[in-house]
Amino acid sequence: MGMNLTRKIISSHLAKPSEMKPGDDIFVKVDQTLTHDINAVMTYLAFEAIGLPRARTEISVSNLDHNLLYIDFKTPDDHIYLRTAAEKYGVYVSRPGNGICHTIHTSRFAVPGKLLMGGDSHTPSGGAVGMLAIGVGGMDVATAMTGVPMRLTMPKVVRVNLKGKLRPGVNAKEVILEMLRRESIKGGLGKVYEYVGEGAENLEVPERMTITNMGAEMGATSSIFPADHVVKRYMEAQERGDQFVEMCADPDAEYDEEMELDLSALEPLVALPHQPDNVIPMRELKDRPPVQQVFMGSCTNASYADLAKTALVMQGRHVHENVQCTLGISSRQVYKQLMKDGYLGMLVDAGVRILEIACGPCCAIGQVPPTNGIAVRTSNRNFRGRAGSPNANIYLVSPETAGATAIMGTFATAEEVMGEDVRKLAEIHEPLHYEIDDSLLIKPLPEEEAARVEIIRGPNIAPLPVPEKPEQHVSCRVSLKGTDNISTDDITPAGAEFSSMRSNIPLMSKYCYHRYDPTFAERAKQLGKSIIVGGENYGQGSSREHAAINPMYLGVRCVIAMSIARIHKGNLINHGIVPMLFEGRDDYEKIEQDDLLEIEGFLDQIPTRKVVVKDVTKDFTFNVRLELTDSELAVVLAGGQLRYLKDQLVKEGVIKGS
Repeated sequence: MGMNLTRKIISSHLAKPSEMKPGDDIFVKVDQTLTHDINAVMTYLAFEAIGLPRARTEISVSNLDHNLLYIDFKTPDDHIYLRTAAEKYGVYVSRPGNGICHTIHTSRFAVPGKLLMGGDSHTPSGGAVGMLAIGVGGMDVATAMTGVPMRLTMPKVVRVNLKGKLRPGVNAKEVILEMLRRESIKGGLGKVYEYVGEGAENLEVPERMTITNMGAEMGATSSIFPADHVVKRYMEAQERGDQFVEMCADPDAEYDEEMELDLSALEPLVALPHQPDNVIPMRELKDRPPVQQVFMGSCTNASYADLAKTALVMQGRHVHENVQCTLGISSRQVYKQLMKDGYLGMLVDAGVRILEIACGPCCAIGQVPPTNGIAVRTSNRNFRGRAGSPNANIYLVSPETAGATAIMGTFATAEEVMGEDVRKLAEIHEPLHYEIDDSLLIKPLPEEEAARVEIIRGPNIAPLPVPEKPEQHVSCRVSLKGTDNISTDDITPAGAEFSSMRSNIPLMSKYCYHRYDPTFAERAKQLGKSIIVGGENYGQGSSREHAAINPMYLGVRCVIAMSIARIHKGNLINHGIVPMLFEGRDDYEKIEQDDLLEIEGFLDQIPTRKVVVKDVTKDFTFNVRLELTDSELAVVLAGGQLRYLKDQLVKEGVIKGS
């Protein structure tokens, strides 16, 4: 039998022979990496600590795109650090104003068949052009930049056969919302979704990006489309046709699972608060309440065609007087094309406020909703607190629906606003040629020149904390008893103020769990060493490794949960926190905050992947398991990825021992 596209790419990147059996450890060579500003300082501090003179990937890109709201000196200092570190280590810099990392990477760097690891959970956006793009934590990006083969759990591959064609007023956002409705926020764990079929051929690359981008919300390792004639046309429009390589599954390819989705049967959908899989058709949204805020844009839905269609929905109409409507365009390239073709003027005439070309409101950097407000967004997440307000209600929709909602002041679809004119939306397509202007991309310096660069470090940038190794005897209080679906936003809050602290762990750690439990940081600090207990899907959402570093800095030694999200689990391992799973819900229910937990012979039990824990307070024992591969066990026992990696590089003679 033939190979699917995912297995083709993985097999061509294997650093060690492998049967590629789902669930097994494999090691792959990474071609490209990306980072963004609010996570990247930790990445480059780690790369500095490793001691290599230059990144050893084909392409690495540092994007300054998330926090462009300089509320004090900290973020501009971070940007100067990131620029000079990139110059030192042979990394591209996408300057502020160039665009959001995923749009920039897909349009200017992505190549079919290549393997990308990025320090953002929405890195799989690159799968739209037939590359395997995987979101990881910052320490993993630093590791990939060393050229060392990267650990990866071999995923299952799910064939998603797309049929038909989207109707006018129905967006690719409906495709991924329907997938979330079917698969749930953790149904994609350990899987890559491979979209194929005649329906896939009817989706342009930015539409595919919407689907691969938001596939992260299913917990998937990645999502991917074939590199076909659609991708070729897109790369030629980006003046990169010479880099196109056709990459498709074999006609007789095998898959681990299969499903089917008819594009022509889709209708406008909405994800209700407070999870992106809480999806219903718009027509079922009863008693449509008034909306206070609409945000259009983000890395998920801010392509040229997305916003041109939205402009037609809003043309000749005006934003409702009770609605604040803002737009964040995904790149300078898209911005200029919309302006050239008159669509930006239509949006401005309709009363839409144009924001910076940045992530912004998606991660609570500006445009926080009002108290108990209803905000409608085209972004990818609607966790409680994600938008910067603990009591706001966030609904996720397509750009066409967002534009219609802004006009009506309550939930509405494009067809409800436009009537039969909605058919005009089918005439909007991506440009056959994009204006190419890479003047805001700083290219890597030659090695000799780079060696003379001095990295500039502002006073807020603190050293990267290094965790302690596990101890043989563990005796710790439970510093937090968490519920199901705790997100990384709960652990490390988003927003301009908090994002500006992320290069300073001693400062940022004071706000660990700030919105979820404001007393946590002080309690954990007083305990000295502690254990966190969580429910299902602990650590869902963003890849931000601060959600592991901050608890580690505050003395958290283990997390015991019902299940742990993929990227967060990796971050815990990398930063010296041992992730363990309950055998049953009953044990989770019995434990309470401040209980004293003890583990005898912890170092002896870890390699068995089964650990016996005693709740001294409640006087009962329970079993936990470690779902760790051999290489992950080695990292855990070494006391985190940085210690482990340096030991490996010393053994291989790449760097000298200290």
